[in-house]
Amino acid sequence: RVDENKVLFVFATIFWAGFEQAPTSLNLFAHDFTDRMVFGWEVPTLWLQSAESFFVITLAPVFAWIWVALARRNHDLSSPTKFAIGLALAGLSFVVMVMASHHVMAGAAAGQTVRVSMWWLVICYMLQAFGELSLSPVGLSSMTKLAPRRFVGQMMGVWFMADALGNLIAGLVGGHVNPNNLSEMPVLFGRTSIALFVATLICGALVIPIRRMMSESAPM
Repeated sequence: RVDENKVLFVFATIFWAGFEQAPTSLNLFAHDFTDRMVFGWEVPTLWLQSAESFFVITLAPVFAWIWVALARRNHDLSSPTKFAIGLALAGLSFVVMVMASHHVMAGAAAGQTVRVSMWWLVICYMLQAFGELSLSPVGLSSMTKLAPRRFVGQMMGVWFMADALGNLIAGLVGGHVNPNNLSEMPVLFGRTSIALFVATLICGALVIPIRRMMSESAPM
């Protein structure tokens, strides 16, 4: 049975649709509205995107330890619960960007050119890294554990298709942002955060039904 994998596929797509805005809307914000000067040297825009990778590499062992420690104490979180946590963290990352973009807009309204600190984007990427560590490894594991044995390869392809669809949606949404129109930024970030929080609530509401499906499923 793969019904539960289909549900997780939908939530994974929503997560990646927000996460993969790094090269679009978030990169435009870094380029046009972020103060990237450090001791007289301007940090290249693309370098900021490496912050998320840094957090993933350094904190992956920490998250692995947390999951193992919880399991040892019989408090192991189910896959849909971890998905909900990942979606919520991604939603929080865009709340951070809503606040950052409002700072820029407030300066523009006062006739000033405001560039916010890089820390806004660093915190945003840190929260997204937390979300990825909560969702991505769990999703990969679920696809292999829950799929019938003869369909494991296909289900792994389905998982990466969720990433591909998320990239497509992120490109369609973030790629139409006009950096010369400041009012678009908080609206985009706000809508993204709302979509992620709505997905969090739905995923949280489905934790028990999905857990029941997963307990009843047995690889064939």
